[in-house]
Amino acid sequence: MTEGTDTEPNADPGRERALRTARLRTSHADAETVAAALRPDNTDSMEMAVEGDALVTTVSRETTGGLQSTVDDTVVNLTVAETIVDTVQNYE
Repeated sequence: MTEGTDTEPNADPGRERALRTARLRTSHADAETVAAALRPDNTDSMEMAVEGDALVTTVSRETTGGLQSTVDDTVVNLTVAETIVDTVQNYE
């Protein structure tokens, strides 16, 4: 028995693995500010774009577990950033 984390037991080591991708589209009163708050935490596996009042975040990872973890972290960060932006705008 061989130990390893590769999910494809007969995978060709020279072949690139297919990426798993998720696209999150969220609407915000101030999408640019939410994006600016999140950008320092972005990794190389993430792309973020502001489209009007929407923030579109695309995450690509080699494993489903890695994709899930990154998406979970991103959703939490989005929730916190949105709450802070709303609070600041309502109490200025």
